Amino acid sequence: MKLGFGTALLLCSALSTGAAHSATLPAVKAGDKNQVPACTTPGRLMAYLKERNPALDSRFGTIASEYYRIGTELGMRWDYAFFQMIVETGSLSFKRDGRSGDVKPTQNNFAGLGATGKGERGESFPDVKTGVTAHLQHLLMYTGQKVDDAVADRTRKVQEWGVLTSWQKSIKGAVTFTDLTKKWAPGASSYGSDIEATGQRFYENNCTKPDPQPDLMAALNGKTAKPVAAKQDADVLEKVSGAELARKSIAEERAGSGKKKFALGAGNLAKAAIVETEAEQEEPPAAEAPAPKKSAASPAFKILNAPKPDAPEQPAFVQASAGGLAKPALSPPAAAPSKCRVLTASYGGQRAIIIKSKSDQVVSYTVLEVNEGTEKRETDAYIQAYAKGGEQVGEFGTQTLALDKAFDLCPEG
Repeated sequence: MKLGFGTALLLCSALSTGAAHSATLPAVKAGDKNQVPACTTPGRLMAYLKERNPALDSRFGTIASEYYRIGTELGMRWDYAFFQMIVETGSLSFKRDGRSGDVKPTQNNFAGLGATGKGERGESFPDVKTGVTAHLQHLLMYTGQKVDDAVADRTRKVQEWGVLTSWQKSIKGAVTFTDLTKKWAPGASSYGSDIEATGQRFYENNCTKPDPQPDLMAALNGKTAKPVAAKQDADVLEKVSGAELARKSIAEERAGSGKKKFALGAGNLAKAAIVETEAEQEEPPAAEAPAPKKSAASPAFKILNAPKPDAPEQPAFVQASAGGLAKPALSPPAAAPSKCRVLTASYGGQRAIIIKSKSDQVVSYTVLEVNEGTEKRETDAYIQAYAKGGEQVGEFGTQTLALDKAFDLCPEG
């Protein structure tokens, strides 16, 4: 029985890899020593995909997020599933050499499930999320793990018929993508090497660049975030407002050795209750929130704010003043009566850049933490994404020094 469901579609990407070589691909299941690299963010994957297919249909705009979310839930190396999808679908063009394949984009069939050639279009799924689930479940089935409630008819039938049982028993150790591709596409000698080359190009070229869409990762974190009062564990720095808290933090940093990283709303401030500056609150203070935990897949671009649960996170800021921080906000604060304001944001580095920008007649001085060696690249990326028309007006060794200067430039905050 032929099991190369997707490869009869004329959709394998035409990579200039020369003669086929023996692909060495990771195990399908993730493990302690087989993790998706932290640089593999949805934003970088989407940028890679658009480089290969500039005419990408907008309805696939968050497909990388679905591979990340569902693949992580299933405990898989979803990054190579994503690369396989690129090979199978011609980078979601569903074409090869300008010719359309059997599977159509509207089918949301990203692995050619059930498409056996000669015009057989295979299965169709109602949306991108279901299509990604079908692909990942089918890959998981190849490892020998029972897939309950499989969304693809092909997956259910292969399991019921036990088609892969004897093959799975012949595999020594964990089933790898190399093993899988030989069974998936037995007649396509370059299938595995095409997937390997697709992955190599991403990791060599895209993982070294700033994430162009950090909001995709932030939205994923926001979906699982808990309210601060419920002791939220978030992969972003929390922010705290209140004049006394800000004064105390700056004073402690100046009195210290200078080696500790200073970030408004992090470290010793993370355990403080959120205080609004507009008026004294009569209700009990919010429960203490633990210091933020750092996950294995921590995004390269961190914004100083706690995401709102179950809602896509927009680029957010911390507004600071010489007297303290304004109340938390999930979007840039609206223009206040003051003519300027001080904001902070971070790429996770130790150096700090002051960026001056103007919006709605209010001048903003953003203290942006950047990584040594990539200061200019990260500054330019931030200005392009969040401070249109802005300019760098200073560079400092620590955020504290930069904040001092920012407050000099904008005394009223």
